[in-house]
Amino acid sequence: MRTPVIAAAAVMAVCLCGSFSFAEEDLNSRLNRLDAEVGKQTETIREQQKTIDDLKDRLNEQKPVESHVPEQSGKPTGLFGGSLMTNPYVSLVLDAKGYVSNLKNSELESRGVPGFTTEGRGLHNGFNIDAAELFLFAPVDPYFNLYVNIPINEEGVELEEAYFVTTSLPAGFQIKGGRFKSNTSRLNAQHPHAWDFADIALPYKAFLGSEGLGGENGVQFTWLPPLPVYTLLGIEVLQGDSNSLLFGKDDRWGPHAFSAFAKVSLDTSDNSTLYAGPWVLFGSTNSGSILPADEATGNTFNLRGDSALYGLEAVWKWKSGQQGVTVQGEYLYLVQNGDLTTSDPSGAPVSVERLKRHQDGAYIQALYRYGRWRAGARYDRLELFDDTFRVAGVQQQFSGKPWRATGSLEFNPTEFSTIRAQYTHDRSDPGGRVNNEGILQAIFTIGAHPAHTF
Repeated sequence: MRTPVIAAAAVMAVCLCGSFSFAEEDLNSRLNRLDAEVGKQTETIREQQKTIDDLKDRLNEQKPVESHVPEQSGKPTGLFGGSLMTNPYVSLVLDAKGYVSNLKNSELESRGVPGFTTEGRGLHNGFNIDAAELFLFAPVDPYFNLYVNIPINEEGVELEEAYFVTTSLPAGFQIKGGRFKSNTSRLNAQHPHAWDFADIALPYKAFLGSEGLGGENGVQFTWLPPLPVYTLLGIEVLQGDSNSLLFGKDDRWGPHAFSAFAKVSLDTSDNSTLYAGPWVLFGSTNSGSILPADEATGNTFNLRGDSALYGLEAVWKWKSGQQGVTVQGEYLYLVQNGDLTTSDPSGAPVSVERLKRHQDGAYIQALYRYGRWRAGARYDRLELFDDTFRVAGVQQQFSGKPWRATGSLEFNPTEFSTIRAQYTHDRSDPGGRVNNEGILQAIFTIGAHPAHTF
């Protein structure tokens, strides 16, 4: 019995020794594989560190190139950069009107404002297309922006505006040059599609024309001083040839129209802002648009002299949620002196007499907005405090004080479209018939259009 037991123990001892031998060999193999893997990882990390070092070297090599860029006198603030360099903003604005009046078209064409202008209404019964205005603007480089406005109407194509604006002058200075609308007042600076009503206020039509001063060749300097209240000061030197009512072409002079203006704006509450500013336009005048031809003799009248038109405007805006209110008013005062030449139908001078004009006018308007709807009312009048119109020292009479009253209602489906209905009771020709007119205006914009100013 003892012999088999001893034999079995010997067999088990041999087997255990073999197992320990195999386990030792497996551990050694795993350790070798791990050593090899660590070696590969170390090589990978070494290569990545080399790549990082190379990139740092390249970055350091680029720094001296950037240091050669000259320092700029002021930080560029224009639209330079991005896709605008190759894709300027382009937009088209269509301004169309349906017009109805109790007057015939022949009466509308000759309906001026006696003692102020011979320019007619500019609209006739039926359908009217004021213009399709093409706008382009883009940065030229970090120092200039370029703007162009080209109205297209039934009479052809007109270059109304084409001007540059500096973007990086220091200390709040800016220069505008080329052909542009004067910045003397909001109505002078705005295009017709941006007006709050379908036509311009009566004092502007009487002293400047149906689109205000309009585009003029010249240069403008403005300064925005570092004050706690927004303040903008500016002067303009203009050729003066485009506006035939206040200035007119003058072969004796180059630039003969000038302006100066100041604008101040401050918040009157968290939801309201007040804007106000005085302005003046002055220069030499050569105009045949002040008095109509004499119906009996056919004689015409032309003024050569000096003019100064003073203005003071104020705008208050309030907005809360979907509601908004805008109240705007302006007073204009004209001083004009010169020689009034009377010519016969052949153009030969008949007489030259001294003309003196001191006339004024004002308008006030209010608009209420709720959501997409807006309602407005406007009252404008001439000869509030002064109606001096003397020829050879004799006061001329023009049958009363011209005035108008206007109401409007508009719907704006989006910021790109406006449908406006407007009614005006027009007594701007006191000696003539009253003009009761209705206008249905449609304004559509496509493309990227620059924002309108305050």
